[in-house]
Amino acid sequence: MHSLKHPIAVDENVATAHLTSFHYGSPGSGKKVYIQAAVHADEVPAMLVAHVLRQELERLEAEGRIKGEVILVPAANPIGLSQVVHGTPFGRYDLKSGTNFNRAYKHVADELKKSLEGRLGSDIDANVALIREEARKHVASWEPKDDTETLKKTLLSMAIDADIVLDLHCDNEALLHMYTGTPLVETVAPLTALLGARVLLVAKASGGEAFDEACSRLWWDLADHFEGTAIPPACAAVTVELRGENDVRYDYARLDAAALLQYLGHSGVLDIELAPLPETPCRATPLNAVEPLSAPHAGVLVFHKRLGELVEAGEPVADIVNPVSGQVTTLSAGHPGLLFASTAHRHLLRGMHVCKIAGTESFRSGDLLSA
Repeated sequence: MHSLKHPIAVDENVATAHLTSFHYGSPGSGKKVYIQAAVHADEVPAMLVAHVLRQELERLEAEGRIKGEVILVPAANPIGLSQVVHGTPFGRYDLKSGTNFNRAYKHVADELKKSLEGRLGSDIDANVALIREEARKHVASWEPKDDTETLKKTLLSMAIDADIVLDLHCDNEALLHMYTGTPLVETVAPLTALLGARVLLVAKASGGEAFDEACSRLWWDLADHFEGTAIPPACAAVTVELRGENDVRYDYARLDAAALLQYLGHSGVLDIELAPLPETPCRATPLNAVEPLSAPHAGVLVFHKRLGELVEAGEPVADIVNPVSGQVTTLSAGHPGLLFASTAHRHLLRGMHVCKIAGTESFRSGDLLSA
C-alpha cells in the first residue's frame, strides 16, 4: 500500500487543504476499483466504513490477495470537513459558491464523441482501452476555477478509468439504498443483495452531473452515439446510501465493509472466501418513480408512517402542525410505494423536504435528484 497527498487548496495566505488517497494492489494487474467516502462531508457513516475497509485491504494486500488495483479515499472532501457553522457541520454544499459537492462533475462524453470519431472498431477490449485513455486526457484538460473544482477534478481523475466505482454516502434518515445507471442493474445486483439494500434507484441520466454518473454514463452515451459499435457499460458506478446520518455504529460499518469486500471478491478483484449470494431484496425502481413530499407551510412534522412501511396512494404519511395558527395539513402519498428516506428535522419551513417514497410507475421528469 502507498498513500498520496493531493494538494487541493494551497494559497499561502489562507487555509490549505490536501486530499489523501490509499492505493492497493498493482495497476494493470486486473480490474481497477475506486472507492470514496463522504464527498458530502457531513455524511459520517461512510467514513467509518472506509476506516474498516482500509484495515481489511491492508491485510489482504499483505497476504497477496488483491488481484487488481484498489484506490480508497476515506475522507473525500477536506474542504467540506472544515466547514462548521456555529457548531454545526455543513458539508453538503460549498459555502463559497453554494454548489453541491456531488454535482457539476465534468461529463466528458461530448468531447469523446469528437475525439473518438472514426477510431473505434469491433474489438471490445480495444475500444474500452481507447475510451479510457481519451477520458483520462479530457479530465486532465479540465481547468478548475476554484478549490472545489480542483477537488472534483482530483477525485474524478482517479475514478474515470475504473471498472468499479463505489461512492459511499448516507441520507438524513433512511433505509440502506443505492443509485446506479439503468444499464448496470444486472452488474450491481450482487452488491444490492450483499448490502441488503431496500431500494435500488436507476436512471440513464438523473440530472445535475453527480460523481457516479460522471464515471459511468459516458459509456452508454457513447454506445448510443456510435450505434452498432462494440461499447459495453464498462464502469459499474454506484452511489451507496448507508442509512441515515446518525447510523454511525461499528456493527453497521463492519457489515457494510464485509458486503463491499464480498462484492469485490465476486467481481474477481479480491482472492477471498466467497459467501453465497443472498436473494436480491428489491427490484430496480426507476428514479422518476420516486415521489418526494415537501412541507406546504411551516410547522411541526409528525409522521404517520415509519421508514420501511408501504404506503398506498392517498394514504396519510405525515402531518404539518402549525402550533400558532392551529393549522394542520396532512400529507398523503400520490402514488403507492415504500417510504425509504425522510428528513431528521421535526420543525420545517414551507417547501422543506419531508420524505421520499419509492414507487413503481414513472411519473417525473427533469432533474431527478434532490438539490
